[in-house]
Amino acid sequence: MEGNEQEQVQLTAEQAQAMDPTLMDPSMTEVGFLDQVASFFQDGGVFMLIIAAVWVIGLVIAIERFLRLKKLDVDGSSFMNELQRYVLSNDIQGAIRVCAGSVAALPKVLHSGLKRATQSMDQVQNAIDATALEVIPKVERRLHYIALIANIATLLGLLGTIFGLIQSFEAVASADPAEKAELLSAGISKAMNTTAAGLIVAISLMVVHSVLTSKAEKVVNSIDEFSVKLLDLIGTKKEKDQVA
Repeated sequence: MEGNEQEQVQLTAEQAQAMDPTLMDPSMTEVGFLDQVASFFQDGGVFMLIIAAVWVIGLVIAIERFLRLKKLDVDGSSFMNELQRYVLSNDIQGAIRVCAGSVAALPKVLHSGLKRATQSMDQVQNAIDATALEVIPKVERRLHYIALIANIATLLGLLGTIFGLIQSFEAVASADPAEKAELLSAGISKAMNTTAAGLIVAISLMVVHSVLTSKAEKVVNSIDEFSVKLLDLIGTKKEKDQVA
């Protein structure tokens, strides 16, 4: 009885493999998926190439912005605590050296204020504001292009679908009546590929844009917050020195 059960199990596995060979060979699944992607891309026509090119441009901009924002960002709280120790110990030059040793946006702004620490508070404020106006546009540079490219990809997908439908209806017009429904269905299916591709590109780029925008806002907010704290720190220090 046990031998018969093993034979039945073996036969069942062989039958399943015959119906679906990918069950025993996962590489066939990968090849099949790649073939489907290639067919999907090819059926979309020239508009798929345009959408892919637009996607590459958007990703290049996104990668460049990510790497740049990574350099411009810094832990504001830790950095401010370090500067505070120098300022309270009357070592302004030490604080300036700390700022000069960083390429991030916040240290650059605070550096300009510390260089004017011995002057009036208005001059310190003006130096910080001028540097912030110079740095902040660099933080937000080219981010709007990613959103623009996402919108363009969506519109290109719709445009490709419209052209595909036009070609399908033209082909159906001269076809045999018995084949019209089948040809029209196949043509519409292929035409919708560009819309799907455009939406895939748009969604991915909008997600990337949201992440990068949040990162840029974090850098800008840290500049606003810790610039005010530095002004307060310098002003308080001057008042204590005058009283002493």
